[in-house]
Amino acid sequence: MAASLQLGDVLLSTTELTQDRLDQALERHQESGRSLFEVLLEMEVLPERDLLAALGEMYDIPIRESLDPDDVDVDLATRLPIAFARQHHILPLSQSGDRLEVAIADPMLTEPLDDLRVLFPGTYCDPVLVERASIVRCINRVFDRGGTASEVAEGFSDEDLDDLADHIIHEPEDLLDASDEGAPVVRLVNSLLQQAVKERASDIHVEPRERDLVVRFRVDDMLTEPLRPLPKRLHQSLTSRIKIMGKLDIAEKRLPQDGRIVLKIAGRDYDVRLSTVPTQYGERCVLRLLPRTQDLLHIARIGMSPEQQELYRRLIHRSNGIILVTGPTGSGKTSTLYAGLNEINSPDKSIITIEDPVEIQLAGVGQIEVKSEIGLTFARGLRSVLRQDPNVVLVGEIRDLETAEIAIRASLTGQLVFSTIHTIDSAGAIPRLIDMGVEPYLISSSLAASLAQRLIRVLCVHCKEEYSPEEGELFEVGLTLDDARDSGPLFRAAGCAQCKQTGYRGRTAIFEILVIDDGIRSMIGKGVDGKSIEAAAVKRGMVTMRLDGARKVLTGETSIAEVLRQTEEDAIVAMEPEVA
Repeated sequence: MAASLQLGDVLLSTTELTQDRLDQALERHQESGRSLFEVLLEMEVLPERDLLAALGEMYDIPIRESLDPDDVDVDLATRLPIAFARQHHILPLSQSGDRLEVAIADPMLTEPLDDLRVLFPGTYCDPVLVERASIVRCINRVFDRGGTASEVAEGFSDEDLDDLADHIIHEPEDLLDASDEGAPVVRLVNSLLQQAVKERASDIHVEPRERDLVVRFRVDDMLTEPLRPLPKRLHQSLTSRIKIMGKLDIAEKRLPQDGRIVLKIAGRDYDVRLSTVPTQYGERCVLRLLPRTQDLLHIARIGMSPEQQELYRRLIHRSNGIILVTGPTGSGKTSTLYAGLNEINSPDKSIITIEDPVEIQLAGVGQIEVKSEIGLTFARGLRSVLRQDPNVVLVGEIRDLETAEIAIRASLTGQLVFSTIHTIDSAGAIPRLIDMGVEPYLISSSLAASLAQRLIRVLCVHCKEEYSPEEGELFEVGLTLDDARDSGPLFRAAGCAQCKQTGYRGRTAIFEILVIDDGIRSMIGKGVDGKSIEAAAVKRGMVTMRLDGARKVLTGETSIAEVLRQTEEDAIVAMEPEVA
């Protein structure tokens, strides 16, 4: 109590804390038995930095504004149980002789430091004060208690593992908190998930083969094998464990199944979409990792040029019409749609989405998840949504005539409709709708715009190398030697440890936006083919995906080879001879 009173005196003299608020905190401190530091933070009477400054003055302890995980001795830090480190906001940083530097948040709690001396016998603790959030972030970065998936797999014994998958069904709050003493298959799955997050993988493929089991990660759109093939005997227990996590029927091995897993890894929430299919050598599992983040929910961050951003903003502020985003699975369509929704989301608008599944949670938006097993399809959900008086509706995908007709009817009666459709390019959305059975006159009167996009890899900033491309190489992406000279240096992939020798790290998007103006409407009504519509749009100033990629080549973001890889279909079409 004496220390608490001393802290109170320091706070009264150095901060804006009032005596009344201090008395309330002291009373709550005595009743709860918690430290005065923790109580004051809970009451939000002072910023944490002010409390740390007072504690530093009291105990003559240095203060750090933040911690850099690269400066932490990982071997030293991971000797401390992660649950203990998080609970007490304590982390060993470095050791010099018998001196142990330790980050702490509350020096009034002496028990954790006493426990640390037991764990590190013969050492003296030199504490530094750091804000709790910074300590937790550092803990999440430096702890990887399970080791790599390869190390865990090599630790398996020759015992039969077929029945180990159901030992642990409920996940811990964070996978980094998982006990090392669980069933081996549980540790293997947890290690795979942790390693996938660490390597920025978007998908995990678990593929049985004739004599072994292969695990592959998709990183920046390319599949890699992060560990050696596993023994085939692990297949049944590994897939059973994954299916239990996704709440699937582990006894059903003859039919495809889809599930969903909600995880927290290193303090970050993830939705994991699970798909299983039976193959010749057993069930194949694919897990898609979807971080629950709104980092990209801004039009300026999805890869659009300033001109494309302005055009997209004009489209999404319409009062009615259909805006389609096209592209293959995993091309970033959902991010583009939600960036648009986030831009127009306001209290004066009613926005409802129908998705399969709901990938991104957006405050203020009513989100419905398709459940085909009970008859809640896109079409049925959309029909019901229109009775809810929405201003804006997002339909995850237009798959059939019924959904398309309801979306068109909604757009013609005053709603703005966002959706996706699977086509190669923006103009391809029009013949795709016609193939579904939609009348051309309905398309021309309801469609406002069609966007096509691809994700391309970004050159690694640590190793990209400058070079002078040949004229023919430039011509393939629509550039000239003059374009290259005027832009400055061009770059190509090299490879280093930072990018795992790929030459690329991260992805951005390339776009083409086809706006349906009166001329295009007339062509749609006459049944003109998609390529003719695209050619007319280019004459009107539409920037194709390949040209958008070429512009990113000129700015040094990506390489010519990468743009060609993702726009290969367009390149093939461009080389086809015209019919006389």
